[in-house]
Amino acid sequence: MSTELLQSADYQHLLGRISEVYTSGQCKAVQAVNSVITETYWHIGYCMVEFEQGGNRRAEYGKALLESLSRDLTLRHGKGFSRSNIIRFRQFYFTYPKGATVSHLLSWSHWIELLKIDDTLERSFYAQQTINEKWSVRELQRQKKSSLFLRLAAGKDKAAILQLAAQGQIIAQPSDIVRDPFVFEFLKIPESCTVSENDLETRLCDQLQPFLLELGKGFTFVGRQYRLPINNSNYRVDLVFYHRILRCFVLIDLKINEVEHHDIGQMNLYLGYFAAEENSEGDNPPIGIILTRQKDELLV
Repeated sequence: MSTELLQSADYQHLLGRISEVYTSGQCKAVQAVNSVITETYWHIGYCMVEFEQGGNRRAEYGKALLESLSRDLTLRHGKGFSRSNIIRFRQFYFTYPKGATVSHLLSWSHWIELLKIDDTLERSFYAQQTINEKWSVRELQRQKKSSLFLRLAAGKDKAAILQLAAQGQIIAQPSDIVRDPFVFEFLKIPESCTVSENDLETRLCDQLQPFLLELGKGFTFVGRQYRLPINNSNYRVDLVFYHRILRCFVLIDLKINEVEHHDIGQMNLYLGYFAAEENSEGDNPPIGIILTRQKDELLV
């Protein structure tokens, strides 16, 4: 009887509900802790700045004040009050004097990375994008290193850059998903090394998680060497994704050498096939991306 209960649909549903409640509670607990820690460190910065601004004599303490606070707070409370952290607390308040503008969805480790960015617009972009895409600290570090903001901001006017900084990257049209250039440093291919298109494809699939991160939000992997039977011939698309926000297939063709006119014609053939044979009701026209080391702007 006990075995029957454990295998019943009602029991499995109960198990799923409890797991969902528990996981949700864990997430809320982590967010609550992050919120309290962030608020606490902001207030510590506020106390320091208020003390420093209490008169010319206090303002002259400078370096000695930081070292004294680090030493005495460590004696009272243990780890967490190194000199570098004390400096960050102070910088945190100076950067965000209005505490209400600080997002509690980010951990203190995220804020440390963001405070390293001097440009206000760039910092705002990375903060918003981290929230939008739920980046880990490591993912945030990688996107900073790959200059994502500068790549997305290239060619935009002032209004578009301000919007990008305030909201992060909003996927609203096909052109929004194309980053130029894409950066695949995670493949760790030496500059002097020559790889084949097949080898590059294999490396990208082996590093699918960072590859999806570089492509951006909304991509789901469908397959590699996707077969297209056309007129009794089999063609193959190197990589196929589906973009859940734009609701369309995204076909990626890898080219080690320069793109030639027949490569573009071949991609148009693939797009026509997907539009006619693979799209379901409600899908938008597919998008084709040819990834190459160099491109001829006029040809494209």
